[in-house]
Amino acid sequence: MSSSNQSMGFEPWLKENQTIRYAAAFITLLIMCIGIVGNSLTILVILKSPRIRNVASAFIISLGAADLLFCIAVLPFNASRFLNINWIQYPVLCSIVPFFQYGNIGISLLFITMITINRYIMIVHSSLYSIVYRPIWITSMIILCIIISFGMLVPTLLGKFENDPKLGSCSIVSDESGRSSKFALFITGFIIPCIVIVCCYTSIFWVVHKSEQRMRRHQLSTQSDPTVTNMQSIKRKLSEWRITKMVLAIFLSFVLCYLPITITKTSDPDVQYPALLLIAYIMVYASACFNPIIYVIMNKQYRKAFKSVLSVGCCEKATKRVPVLRSISKRLQPHGKNQEDRGFGTTVSHVSSIALESLDHNNRISSL
Repeated sequence: MSSSNQSMGFEPWLKENQTIRYAAAFITLLIMCIGIVGNSLTILVILKSPRIRNVASAFIISLGAADLLFCIAVLPFNASRFLNINWIQYPVLCSIVPFFQYGNIGISLLFITMITINRYIMIVHSSLYSIVYRPIWITSMIILCIIISFGMLVPTLLGKFENDPKLGSCSIVSDESGRSSKFALFITGFIIPCIVIVCCYTSIFWVVHKSEQRMRRHQLSTQSDPTVTNMQSIKRKLSEWRITKMVLAIFLSFVLCYLPITITKTSDPDVQYPALLLIAYIMVYASACFNPIIYVIMNKQYRKAFKSVLSVGCCEKATKRVPVLRSISKRLQPHGKNQEDRGFGTTVSHVSSIALESLDHNNRISSL
């Protein structure tokens, strides 16, 4: 590709490459469909599955709703842009679409920050957890995130969005003095949340590492198997750590999706390499459908919840009954793995013998 073609801007480059344009539109529409289905299922699964419903799930529902809004309000217009449908010539759409796009970036990262702080308080300051996470405070946190993300864009919505031919989209423009709110939004909606998330995870890793060292020293000093209480504590910490790793994966995927567009716009303002800008755009769009995939891959409870919601009719009844029957059959085994199992088996045997004696007694009375 010649340098003259590289420097002509994103929109003219797309018009000259029709195959790439249609491929980009198809990928955008595919991401939109996956995002709508995945995020809708995530919200439905959390609402219908009490096992995975906790404080963090309130923020996960909010994050899913933000991604769903992005798929509905932003991606269709971006797909139409690739199809050379010039909606950007309409001032109203040129303000509304980027308003939701920029707002979604901020609100998604703020919700991820709230989830990270939730894991931080649960693991590092567990005594404060019940004080901080009350329904009124959780609702206030969600509302505050929405106000910060979209409230800062309200002045920008009033005449600060215009079409940028080089980028081929509507974006925030500079005022008469050359000043732009992009830098303030970048600091408030991206840099500060990232710093908070990194600090929280640093503290979490340190506390978990110290906790593992203490447990190893305790086991070596006692030279015996851990008690039931210690085992339950270890399992609970492992479960919390799995969820924490899932939240970390969500944050890393978010950074991976939005870092290319940030680097590209900063290092190539004249769009000399439009192909790189196109890849960066697709990465941003893909961020709306990554989270449900991460939930299913990294969390066993979410996988079970998705299966239970997607199953219907007799399949749903079978999945509910089989685990109960298996758990009862394991408890009825003569050599249980712990005292609780053996006690349950003894109780069942005792109840069965009483029932047989009662039946024999009734037969004798009827024969008389």
